[in-house]
Amino acid sequence: MKEGKLAENVMHFARLLRAAGLPVGPGRVVDCVQALETIGPPHFPMAREDWYWTMSAVLLSRQEHRPIFDQAFQVFWRDPKLTEKMMSLLLPKAHGRAAKPEQQQSQRLTDALFSQKKLEELQTEKQEFEARLTFSSREVLSRMDFDTMSAAELAQAKQMLSQLRLPLPLIRTRRLQPDRGGRRIDLRKTLRDSLREGGDVIPLVRAAPRELHPPLVVLCDISGSMNPYARMFLHFLHAITNDRDRVSVFVFGTRLTNITRQLRHRDVDVAMSRVAEAIQDWSGGTRIGHSLREFNWRWSRRVLGQNACVLLVSDGLDREAGEGLGEEMERLAKSCRYLVWLNPLLRYDKFEARPAGVRAMLPHVDLFLPVHNLKSLVELARTLNGPLTRHSQEKLAWR
Repeated sequence: MKEGKLAENVMHFARLLRAAGLPVGPGRVVDCVQALETIGPPHFPMAREDWYWTMSAVLLSRQEHRPIFDQAFQVFWRDPKLTEKMMSLLLPKAHGRAAKPEQQQSQRLTDALFSQKKLEELQTEKQEFEARLTFSSREVLSRMDFDTMSAAELAQAKQMLSQLRLPLPLIRTRRLQPDRGGRRIDLRKTLRDSLREGGDVIPLVRAAPRELHPPLVVLCDISGSMNPYARMFLHFLHAITNDRDRVSVFVFGTRLTNITRQLRHRDVDVAMSRVAEAIQDWSGGTRIGHSLREFNWRWSRRVLGQNACVLLVSDGLDREAGEGLGEEMERLAKSCRYLVWLNPLLRYDKFEARPAGVRAMLPHVDLFLPVHNLKSLVELARTLNGPLTRHSQEKLAWR
């Protein structure tokens, strides 16, 4: 191997993948170099496709990491003169001079690729950033409105959102599960276990009602007035969707779109890219009544079973002036256990329920809470984790 350039470039490529969030350790780097030396000696030309599949087989452990790997491979190992013939072993180190691929590049990969600092400087900067982001600065960031944040503050807020969770209290179901302290006797399991002893001894098997987290259904407004808040709330929903099961997410502007499957991807950049492709009416008008009617007729029976909790994220500004909105809100409220309305307009102290859409929606919700910064999302988690009752004081205060 001429001057050991193969191992050196593979090491830099692995550092790029780690900076983009992929779990690539030193062991895999060594295995990757050995695999490349096995399939193609330094004096033997190797096809780009063979190089790609060999490295991906060794360095990748999850299928959801492949989009980031593909973009990093296209950028790092780009050689204009020998792209289709062979992979040059004398490629320069990647320090940000490579051009972007034709497809939209992942933000994580962009941040990792175009950084001009060495790995040691990046680690030092990360430690200084963590030390600088003390409790006081976190408190200031948590109280800042999403609409007034800069690009750097939005990036920090997204990192904090990825750590937030939305716990819901357990509810008792009709199904039973084995429990030694249960008050009921599982007759079927008792008779089945007695057959093992020939029927001479009948040990009693006790059971208790099973407790589960209720389903969570989110209806998020993505109209023009909700744009800065909807984007941040979708990052919050991505963390929730990948943390627990039975979460359904719908977005609406002039039509209703189910994005539950798109948010299931573990990589947040890939998930948001797929969400953007699925949504056709982003930052357009708002037809809340029409969208809720479509949800009630097509999806309510599928996702609102077992005492589901519904989060409605909207400012209530309806283009149709609340036409038919009251009836659809009433039906939605009767189909779920709790209906929580999150409105960013509540950040104003002098907010009044004057729009027709707000007046039509408000009598049917159980909680009316703000959602405009990180603190409001933390308070939402605390509120939903506690006991909830219909016709709560938060609702009556805004009627």
